[in-house]
Amino acid sequence: MKKITIRQITDNALVAAVYVAVTTMTWFISFAGIQFRIAEILVLLCFFRKDFIFGILVGTLLANIQSPMGFYDVFFGTLASLLSCLAICFSKHLFIATLYPVIINGLVVGAEIFFLMDEPFWINAGLVALGEFLVVSVLGFTLFSALRRNRHFLEEIKATQNNA
Repeated sequence: MKKITIRQITDNALVAAVYVAVTTMTWFISFAGIQFRIAEILVLLCFFRKDFIFGILVGTLLANIQSPMGFYDVFFGTLASLLSCLAICFSKHLFIATLYPVIINGLVVGAEIFFLMDEPFWINAGLVALGEFLVVSVLGFTLFSALRRNRHFLEEIKATQNNA
């Protein structure tokens, strides 16, 4: 079993705090039909370091406490993030990695809206996926493509994979 360092705990706490803070500051667009949850860009950190999954999960769980869908979003939204992060961790191509949260969140959150608010599933799944695509696949891919070429960034986050 690999030893967890204070640095890893601190890094993950910082990621969780940033996720919650950004989601809280953009609440009005983070929980809407087309969800532009800017904090979702952070899921791409898992592409570079698998242990960032913990910070993302804690951040998602705490941010989803604010959700109008209550416990269901805390549970299922966090589960969607877990599945997305796991897929991202094992991806070798950054753009492909951006598509996992688009698909998974689209389906999971679309299902939440369908079951809890009795709204059409495919329309809401599509709207959530569209928001995720714009935030993670367009904005996130652009940002992390540039950061990936920055040695200082990779050293600062202690990237352990996909850092070439």
